[in-house]
Amino acid sequence: MLTVLLCVAAMAQNITGSIKDDQGKALSGATISLKKVKDSAVVKLGVTNQTGQYSFTGMAAGKYFVAVSFVGYMPKTSPAFELSGSGDVSVPEMSVTKASASTLKEVAVTARKPMIEVRADKTILNVEGSINAVGQDAMELLRKAPGVVVDKDDNLTLSGKNGVQVYIDGRPTPLSGTDLSAYLHTIQSSSVESIEIITNPSAKYDAASSGGIVNIVLKKGVTLGSSGSANFGYFQGVYSTLTGGVNINKSFGKVNSYFSYQYTNRKNYEQLNSDRFAKTDSLLAQNSYTTYPSINNYFGGGVDFSDENVAVLFRAHG
Repeated sequence: MLTVLLCVAAMAQNITGSIKDDQGKALSGATISLKKVKDSAVVKLGVTNQTGQYSFTGMAAGKYFVAVSFVGYMPKTSPAFELSGSGDVSVPEMSVTKASASTLKEVAVTARKPMIEVRADKTILNVEGSINAVGQDAMELLRKAPGVVVDKDDNLTLSGKNGVQVYIDGRPTPLSGTDLSAYLHTIQSSSVESIEIITNPSAKYDAASSGGIVNIVLKKGVTLGSSGSANFGYFQGVYSTLTGGVNINKSFGKVNSYFSYQYTNRKNYEQLNSDRFAKTDSLLAQNSYTTYPSINNYFGGGVDFSDENVAVLFRAHG
């Protein structure tokens, strides 16, 4: 007897588009934000390549629009479009206009970094000061980061390659699998300064990082004395998520020490629908629903010297 198992799930789709300036030339390095129509929440960030093209892969069904931003140009948004669960979507080509002198004189000059910086060796997502710096954790930031794909089990791929190595402040983390996922969920985005995405690591990095590197740069106190902060978050989706933690910094001379504790209490939900067809034309429909709690505690600490960098990571997970 031949049995075929079919799993019914929402298909992931791809979104493509291109950006040009008002002279019809391809605009390279523009920041593209994929947003939900419902609440304008950022789902994924990207950047245009040298030909002005961008793409988002593996997106779930829903209604979206894209927003374009580039230094010296007026921001622009696309018309809304819908991913229905089948077939890819090509967003109509968009043209952005340079900001006029009359517009620029009304703008206060600040030292804020662009949200995405594209350099020769890496792409940098600047989290500090952006809308992404509030109400999320490091894993959710990675879901939005350009070029990074996070599957339903929180596994990371970078430019289609597995084996991504996660670094914290330039040092490889010893965690992997579910331990790494749990740790990233405990790092609040308000504690993250930037995320560096390195698709082709140079020889100075560990050979185990051939799948690419994601370096999460955390904020640290830079002034003498003591400082501290506390954070608390409550999010409501299918189930609620509770997060909280404290960060303490103590600086003296060339030495800066820091300690942090983060707590996360969340519940995960999985649903699987399957149909089994047999040669006798019989059909067996099976539906399964699974919920499981996830409670994590993370302790971290370290010491930095201004003339050399020495760090010790203490962790407890449970």
